[in-house]
Amino acid sequence: MTLDDLRVFVAVCRTGSLSAVARDLSRTQSAVSQHIRRLEHETGIALLERHPRGVRPTPAGQLLHGAAAGGLGDIDHALRRLRDLVHGEAGSVRVTTGATTVRHFMSEAVVAFRRRHPEVSLEFQTAHSSRSCFDALLTGGLDIAWITLGEPVRGIEQRPVVELPWVLATNSDDPLAAKSRIDVSDLAGIRLIGLPEDATSRSRLDAWFAASGIEPASDTSVADWDTAILLAELGLGHAVVPDLPGWHGPAHPRLRLIPVPDLPALWTGWAVRRWDALPPLVRTFADTVEESCGRVFRTG
Repeated sequence: MTLDDLRVFVAVCRTGSLSAVARDLSRTQSAVSQHIRRLEHETGIALLERHPRGVRPTPAGQLLHGAAAGGLGDIDHALRRLRDLVHGEAGSVRVTTGATTVRHFMSEAVVAFRRRHPEVSLEFQTAHSSRSCFDALLTGGLDIAWITLGEPVRGIEQRPVVELPWVLATNSDDPLAAKSRIDVSDLAGIRLIGLPEDATSRSRLDAWFAASGIEPASDTSVADWDTAILLAELGLGHAVVPDLPGWHGPAHPRLRLIPVPDLPALWTGWAVRRWDALPPLVRTFADTVEESCGRVFRTG
């Protein structure tokens, strides 16, 4: 039994999917299954139950998951601190987040932090969803995550930073482009560009559509908000996305972003295991990002 076996097992328990963990870890599903088989062989008991829609822990698996989830993060943090002591390193800040987060929420802050702390290592690990960020925090030894806030997650503290209203993104030649706001009735006939399936923003949007009695047609899907914006500007459909300052201005001459005020705003912000246990450098980085967002999103 290795720490890696336990990390993979905890991730599988959280996602309920061997293939999702394999994708997030850039491994084969067979390699992920091997970690689980090794644990089951050493414990002498089945830890996962297979179902048509994925897997879930058995009672024995729930016991192991509960014991392992929190402890792995503590071990990884301790090992990093020991390496700092042995090698005399100045410290590091390890962040997990989506592929476009640094561009939209952190670019100014990263530059400011680097100028103040040139000796500190900044590490960014890309995740495909908030769920992947939670897994990385609990089992990967990472310090902090920038996520789209959702339901409470055991072992994770979430802190809202930026409130994002929703907009309809469309090409300037589209009939909806002339409107000052988008109502529910306007969305009934749109060709929707689908947001990433595992994203919190996608689940929030789908729930609102369902509650509003809307079933928009969708024949295109993307991996991130930026790609949705690009396709909408090219006239390949409509995207309902959170509004970001970087999409306004001359860089997007044929893009129109129209408010959807009936759709409740989305919040993004930090997720950590425990705020009171964060190293001072990580807290400084988090504060720098929050200060930058306060300026950018207030004036953007």
